[in-house]
Amino acid sequence: MRGVVLEGPRDIQVIDREDPRIIDPTDAIIRITATCICGSDLWPYRGEDDSRHQVMGHEYVGVVTEIGAEVTTLKVGDPVVGSFVISDNTCEICQAGYQSKCVHAEFVAYTVGTQAEYARIPFADGTLVKTPGEPDPEIVPSLLAASDVLGTGWFAAVAAEVGPGKTVAVVGDGAVGLMGVLAAKELGAERIIVSSRHADRQALAREFGATDVLAERGDDFVAKVKELTNGFGAHSVIEAVGTAESFAQARKSVRPGGHVGFVGIAHDVQIPGDELFFDEIHLHGGPAPVRRFLPELIGLIWERKIDPGKVFDLTLPLEQAAEGYRAMDERRATKVLLTL
Repeated sequence: MRGVVLEGPRDIQVIDREDPRIIDPTDAIIRITATCICGSDLWPYRGEDDSRHQVMGHEYVGVVTEIGAEVTTLKVGDPVVGSFVISDNTCEICQAGYQSKCVHAEFVAYTVGTQAEYARIPFADGTLVKTPGEPDPEIVPSLLAASDVLGTGWFAAVAAEVGPGKTVAVVGDGAVGLMGVLAAKELGAERIIVSSRHADRQALAREFGATDVLAERGDDFVAKVKELTNGFGAHSVIEAVGTAESFAQARKSVRPGGHVGFVGIAHDVQIPGDELFFDEIHLHGGPAPVRRFLPELIGLIWERKIDPGKVFDLTLPLEQAAEGYRAMDERRATKVLLTL
């Protein structure tokens, strides 16, 4: 099969990879019908994580082509959406709603690589969710978004305790930040303030529900949020970048007693203990337990109540994946969908 591999910094290649096969009886093989490039893929692409000869991709929708002997909830031909973390969905941690920390958890990005024609999905019953039927092509991008960025933005909003009547600040205008805006709107937020300097992303943020778009960053953003909230700060803040600067911006934008939901992959983020002590805020985040939310999100998409697929602003065939990475790296695209 054809699949994307990172051979070194900014060296994306589409090569012949070995076809996947059933190894464990809980496995399923899927034919991938759509995949995409994630903002988190840019960290190794830029050399930040020193990855070489790494299979790429962790967002996927597809069709089951083969199942192991112990798979009970799926059959060949089922259209499915999968989480970016493998989980059995039965252990105590999964049952508590944290499938991304399942006792059998493994990151699809590191061990599977779904920017490819086929994939072996371990613990298929716990990782994959069937759609109600064969999806219309027009909603496939939205279902693909549910596999990671929508589920991650949704978790960030839930972790930040977003709800009716609350003011939410969103730090980050990439795909996850934009999904955080959409989630905040769906969860009933009264005011949604987003930090963005890009006209196209500003427009999409407003379409998803943002009430205020600020070009300010850092302390200037914090000051503006305080100004808009009578000096208190936001009830809820979504942090969707993962840098020291973005985390500080998020932490300072929330009011005492408020909640920060952080889902940006942390790079060089350090929190001074004395400052955190006197902030008196709630911090909750990490790799999103997307599997927890997939049934609900698939339902919302299926019923055409949300359209997160609008976050994809460039579509390319898998063979042109290298151009997709360049486009996102150079900010010519927010999120790239790869067709097969």
